[in-house]
Amino acid sequence: MEKEQNTNSETQNNKTEEIKTEDINSDSKTDTSENNKTEEIKTEDINSDSKTDTSENNKPLKEVTPEEKILELEDKLARAFAEMENQRRRFEKERDDAFNYGGFAFAKETLNLIDNLERSKQILEGDEVLKNSEALKKTLEHFDIINKDMVSILSKNGITPLDSIGKKLDPNFHQAMMEIDDNQKEPGTIIQEIQKGFMMKDRLLRPSLVGVSKKAENKEEKNEENKENSDKL
Repeated sequence: MEKEQNTNSETQNNKTEEIKTEDINSDSKTDTSENNKTEEIKTEDINSDSKTDTSENNKPLKEVTPEEKILELEDKLARAFAEMENQRRRFEKERDDAFNYGGFAFAKETLNLIDNLERSKQILEGDEVLKNSEALKKTLEHFDIINKDMVSILSKNGITPLDSIGKKLDPNFHQAMMEIDDNQKEPGTIIQEIQKGFMMKDRLLRPSLVGVSKKAENKEEKNEENKENSDKL
């Protein structure tokens, strides 16, 4: 009896195992079939996309008419000529500036010689020992000759001094260094030149250092104003 029971149990176990394997195989078959279906769908989508892309690429481009092509070339040619003309003008301006103002820095340094001559002349004129002597007169005469020669050489090269005395102060050419009381002239009039300015053709080489006039304050009026201010306090 026991043997029969054991055989029955073994047969039942084998049947259950067979059923499980069949289920697993059936599941795997369904999975593979589903995977194959999805792969087929994807390939179909890809093929459809590629077909649409190629169809889009195969669309005919907009044709350019000969008239439009000519207009485009004319526009490019006009732009090229305009750029060449601008470059030519810039080159000519740079060439003219180099020719006219190439020695600007050198000319500005040369003015220091004229300044030193003028200072030396003023020092000698203020010397009490040399005052009214023949040696001083001859020395000053030579200084004047050298100064005139230098100014003449500079003027031949387009460097000319500015005339400032008696003119109104112009910030473009003058630099005010002091104010001087003077009721006889309008305020802002140049009445003293400390250092002479120069022009190089139409450019300012250096400004003139000047003293300008201003109205002198009335001492009596100033004293009255001070008294009134003190009374208020």
